[in-house]
Amino acid sequence: MKMITAIIKPFKLDDVREALSEIGVQGVTVTEVKGFGRQKGHTELYRGAEYVVDFLPKIKLEVAVKPEHTERAIEAITQAANTGKIGDGKVFVHSLTQVVRIRTGEAGPDAI
Repeated sequence: MKMITAIIKPFKLDDVREALSEIGVQGVTVTEVKGFGRQKGHTELYRGAEYVVDFLPKIKLEVAVKPEHTERAIEAITQAANTGKIGDGKVFVHSLTQVVRIRTGEAGPDAI
């Protein structure tokens, strides 16, 4: 089992959710986060004063998938989240050693 964590631009969330639904991914956890990579923030003007925005708003998606669905899920995320501009995000893949569905007690791939 794999845990896919993706950091994407907020306005791409619906596109990514739809792409994952189309390939059969049933559950996604979404968190609003802030961060920066190569962008290193930017400056903005507010009421005549310039200030630096170090951390940019992002969306963190977490998706647990069976190993055979990992590549399709990564492809769906990267295609749906891509704008071709800096700051599109990253996808991380982690191994899951155990998953348990709390309601039924199912464990392993059946719990996903």
